[in-house]
Amino acid sequence: MAELDRAGPRGPIEHRQVATRAGVFVPVLKQAQTRDETGAEPTPRSEEQRLAEALGLAAAIELDIRAQGIVPVGKPQRATLIGSGKLEEIKGVVAAEEIGLVIIDHPLTPVQQRNLEKELNAKVLDRTGLILEIFGRRARTKEGRLQVDLAHLRYQRGRLVRSWTHLERQRGGAGFLGGPGETQIEADRRQLQEKISRLERELEAVRRTRHLHRSKRKKAPNPVVALVGYTNAGKSTLFNAITGAGVFAQNLLFATLDPTLRRVDLPHGTEVILSDTVGFISDLPTHLVAAFRATLEEVVEAELILHVRDMSDPDALAQSADVNKILTDLEIDTEDSARVVEVWNKVDRLDDTARAHLEAAAEGRADGQGVHLVSAISGEGISGLLADIEARIAGRPTELHLQLQPDSLGMLPWIYENGAVTERKDREDGSVALAMQLTAQAQAELRRMAEREAGLVLVEQEGDNPTGEAASGVAAKA
Repeated sequence: MAELDRAGPRGPIEHRQVATRAGVFVPVLKQAQTRDETGAEPTPRSEEQRLAEALGLAAAIELDIRAQGIVPVGKPQRATLIGSGKLEEIKGVVAAEEIGLVIIDHPLTPVQQRNLEKELNAKVLDRTGLILEIFGRRARTKEGRLQVDLAHLRYQRGRLVRSWTHLERQRGGAGFLGGPGETQIEADRRQLQEKISRLERELEAVRRTRHLHRSKRKKAPNPVVALVGYTNAGKSTLFNAITGAGVFAQNLLFATLDPTLRRVDLPHGTEVILSDTVGFISDLPTHLVAAFRATLEEVVEAELILHVRDMSDPDALAQSADVNKILTDLEIDTEDSARVVEVWNKVDRLDDTARAHLEAAAEGRADGQGVHLVSAISGEGISGLLADIEARIAGRPTELHLQLQPDSLGMLPWIYENGAVTERKDREDGSVALAMQLTAQAQAELRRMAEREAGLVLVEQEGDNPTGEAASGVAAKA
């Protein structure tokens, strides 16, 4: 039986006098692990990492952690989940440390939550409730707040289990004969359902607006590249490194909640929209995923998905399985290597031995899926990642020979910005011959520009020498 640790204030909350005194406990069920719908056993997670993650969740809302521990559960109790012996031990710690909030890092039924609150004489939050508290603090936009409110109401709807005596009281009936009326719990449920219906209508309006925005981006066209991954995998830091944006990025779970989109120019001029989304986490309840449908639709509609993984985390494999499960729930084929690219982040934290093992694993991927080892902090590997994104979106750059007549030299700045010029010769007649590399998308844009320019036509001819007479090019009409 694991011992429960008592701890004083930690880190940035030492000076906070208003911080809630809390205890964090992780029940570990000793029963055989349940299999998923495919029949496979879930990837095991270490008890220590589960506790560390629970403490990270608590730190995200600046709780004053006074006690923590791993709680072995031989047989889950229907009334309290935790056995009576261990419950007494927790009760003693809660009383001694004057703890006002107990976090149980496991889903609790409404009855279990109520019974634990009575036994411990403290407020009890399960994993879902804690995540909702974090979401409530992180939401900044109207859309984010709507989604949090909807998820919270759906969570509370199942918690109306007559926890207080007022829920049993009846209100007077209406009509000629009167009647017994409705109980308070029925009235509260009805009011909750009305609020849920209203929020669902507002979020549906948000969904329609997002759909219109996506339609406009597709007409531009601006392909969307979505960053997904386990919370705290470094998505926002990578987003900032690529875009130069100042998105909030900190070593906190769920540091980003509201989706952020930025336009990015790739090395050969291809424009994409990069989307940073809410991080995923294990045991994410279905109703939370449903509430964030409007946000997650950015992932569903994305042309390319970058699965960012924290390879310095001992539980990286289990976290990857959790992310893939949620993507599968969103009907995204995680085995589609043409659409889903793995980005192995935080390689700067690895020692030489771990780094060598990781590089060997990346090279030996049986599925042939491209893997990029990067460090969002140092910038290592990001240029290669951007080149791969461009190759997947716009096609790999191909050699192209151009000859520009004097009237078309105004296109040179665009050519240099959107392509890689490998050879140039300025002729005596004022024309310029170029050898360069352009993506298929950039070549298409070049043709459109040539058609818009008065007196210009794109002439394609065979020839490998950009300085020769047979070079292809944009030439003035005679």
